[in-house]
This record gives sequence, structure tokens and C-alpha cells, in this order.
Amino acid sequence: MVEDRRMVLQTARTIARIARRYHLPFIFKASYKKANRTSGRSFSTIGMAEALEILAEVKRELGVPILTDIHSPEEAQQAAVVADVLQIPAFLCRQTDLLQAAGRTGKVVNVKKGQFLAPQEMKLAAEKVALTGNKKILLTERGTTFGYNNLVVDMRSLAIMGKTGYPVVLDATHSVQLPGGGGDRSGGQPEYIFPIARAGVAAGCDALFVETHPNPSRALSDAASQLQLNRLEALVRQVLAVDAAVRKTVGRSRK
Repeated sequence: MVEDRRMVLQTARTIARIARRYHLPFIFKASYKKANRTSGRSFSTIGMAEALEILAEVKRELGVPILTDIHSPEEAQQAAVVADVLQIPAFLCRQTDLLQAAGRTGKVVNVKKGQFLAPQEMKLAAEKVALTGNKKILLTERGTTFGYNNLVVDMRSLAIMGKTGYPVVLDATHSVQLPGGGGDRSGGQPEYIFPIARAGVAAGCDALFVETHPNPSRALSDAASQLQLNRLEALVRQVLAVDAAVRKTVGRSRK
């Protein structure tokens, strides 16, 4: 999330260098606000206007598209001034007014699958956006609730959601969260980021979502499930190797 200008620019510049080195397109994502926190005492925002201005600076400097979350219909137009992709948080993926407000902006809309939904139900979320005339839609897998404080990723969901005809993204970092597992915050198992990302690419996802931070232990949000920034390039190398192997064996082109 947008913690401060220095951290955001440092992270975005590092990702941009890696993306250029491997000839990869990327979308820079940071939230101007985290509206869903485990505790009411958790940090949520530096302020919407200030955070969006920092994201606008990233866009101007690096020339990359920006993705950010929205949480209410009223936020859609404000965020769309800067963002190229509006993201619907997982817990809000059935909110019709929010989905359609995002669709009406004409921006790409990324809908994260709720932890409580079966993958086939995401067809209905996508239809709500498409009813606005906007079919620029992405669907993102981020794990499914499995008992208390745990998520699992069913790789079948990538293929199931892919039947909608929309690109499917695997969120390899939120998938390792342990929601509420830290008492007053979410826990996580970042040691599984690499295998989940590799598995998702092998299963045919169209893109990866990776939350990374220069120092995850000091992150103000999702500290327990983020990838250390200096490990991002290693992850990129691994998933590209998996992608190349899949393309060689089954003829699938890189998405």
C-alpha cells in the first residue's frame, strides 16, 4: 500500500528495472487506502489525495499503468483520474453498485475472487461489470477459506474462471495469508509464495500478482505475506522458466 512517497518510488523503480531486464509488461499496484483491516487500530491510509498523487508520480516517471483498490461507488471516479485499473477487493466482489461504478469509468476492472466464493461464481461478478458496456475485466484468484485462519489455492479455479473468456490472474502473495492468524492482524506463510507462483504459471494463469516490499517486517499492511523486494528477480526467473517449459510442451504462448 502507499505508506510514503520514498518507499513507493523505491519499490516501483526496482520492479521497473526487473521488468525491463526480462522484457515483461507490468502494472504497478498500491492501495491508497486499506479499508478492510483486522483491527480498528491498524494503519489504513496517509490520505486518499496524497496517496493518489504519489501514484500519479510513479505513472509520470516510469510510464507504467497503475492499479489501485476502490471501496465504494463514490471512490471510483476519483481513483480513475490516476488509475488505469480499478480493483474490487475480494470481500466486496459481490457489491453490485461498486462493480458497476467501476465499470462505468471505462477503466479496466480487476475483480478479486472472494475467499468465500466458488470460482464459477465469478462469472456473475464479471457480468455485473459487463452490463455497463465495459468488458475490460480481469479476474483474480487469491485463495479460498479453509477452516479458521487459513486459505488454500485450488489450481482448478484458474481454468474454471478462464471459461468466462476474461484473463485470470493469480495473486501469489495474498494466497499465503492466514487471515486473522496473528490475533489483531493477518499472519502469513511467505515461504510458499514461490511454489504457488510456479504452480499458477504451470496451470495457465495469464498474469501474476505479487505484493513486494523492501522490508516486509516493517510493512504497514500484509507484513506477514509479502515478498522481500530483493527476492523478486529470483521469482521472475523461476516463473519464466516454468512458462517456457509449458510453452515448449503444450504450445501455450506467453500471455
